[in-house]
Amino acid sequence: MNTISSSSNPLGRATDYPEAYNPTLLFPLARSLNREQLTGPYWQAGADIWNAYEISWLNPKGKPQVALARFTVPHNSPKLIESKSLKLYLNSLSEERYADTAEVRALMEDDLSEVAGAKVIVELTLVRDHDAVLCQPLSGTLIDDLDITITTWEPAPDRLRCLPEAAIISETLTSELLKSNCPVTGQPDWGSVQVSYTGPQIDPASLLEYIVSLRRHTEFHEHCVEKMYCDIWQACQPSALLVYARYTRRGGLDINPWRSSDTRSFVSQDRGLRQ
Repeated sequence: MNTISSSSNPLGRATDYPEAYNPTLLFPLARSLNREQLTGPYWQAGADIWNAYEISWLNPKGKPQVALARFTVPHNSPKLIESKSLKLYLNSLSEERYADTAEVRALMEDDLSEVAGAKVIVELTLVRDHDAVLCQPLSGTLIDDLDITITTWEPAPDRLRCLPEAAIISETLTSELLKSNCPVTGQPDWGSVQVSYTGPQIDPASLLEYIVSLRRHTEFHEHCVEKMYCDIWQACQPSALLVYARYTRRGGLDINPWRSSDTRSFVSQDRGLRQ
């Protein structure tokens, strides 16, 4: 793939609606730039799961087709794909003619994999063929009703702690109070987060304080999940950890990154209540 210059970056710039298929609209962001700031050990498994709800193209006779898509980008791809550039790319397909869904899926898979630098899995389903899926909250114990006092809205990993003389347990804790901000536009990114671990029992109030402390933090969705993973690992020293966030939809896309210490991990891909 040719290196895309910074002048091709659509972030923070007014852009015209694309009128023809254009894979060069896809803009990669190096994962390494953020990861250099993290303290390991790093996760062993994970992915960024994107759900796209505004996809259309034309059949050979010019009749519009509409579909839903899921893109799974592996955690170890050298690049992630900037979301606005993905929206523009998807829009560039809307006036093009393709033989069938399989042709569009293969095209998307090739283009996205080239930009990410690793195999991106594309699932593409016409709306008429899609099975309706009821929204489900993340499984686990919701900690949002804990009575806590918030004193900071900037990342505060020092808030994280285990209970005194904590027993070794396995549990899953969830929160609907995750919020961070886009580092370019300043737009809020709202999300739900699931923390599953085995290790000394985490003080759930401290975890909630930490989650809320990200409220003014500016970072991409994927980076926020990686930061949460590393901060929890460093503070609480679990033997196993999974952090999974489901962010609400913006511009026809929702992004759902997860990172885990266990390569056998599985995360539910049900839509969240706010998705």
